[in-house]
Amino acid sequence: MRLSRRTASLSLAVALVLTLAYEAVPHARVPADEHEPAAPFGAACRIRVTGSKVTVYCHNPYPEADRVSLHVECARWWDIDTDSSPVEAGPAQTVRLTGRCWKEVGDVWISHRRAG
Repeated sequence: MRLSRRTASLSLAVALVLTLAYEAVPHARVPADEHEPAAPFGAACRIRVTGSKVTVYCHNPYPEADRVSLHVECARWWDIDTDSSPVEAGPAQTVRLTGRCWKEVGDVWISHRRAG
């Protein structure tokens, strides 16, 4: 089945009009004052892995307290992974977190949560 030139031209014109009509639809706008950028947050952490031991120092340079937790994933399937209790790093404060595995450390990460 072949389309005539007239049908093809009409189809193309309809597609073009629909595309332009969609672009002309007004979009919802949100006032700028409702979405102010969030204040800087989060302690900077340095992680050191020495054999099976993990030591982390987190320094919070911001005025809002940060609750940091250490998460250690061990490389061996039978070794127990650990998650520390949250420790509050107040403004301009440095905290130390430690963890370990029986054998090799697989992965280490820090989670941050706003205090309060």
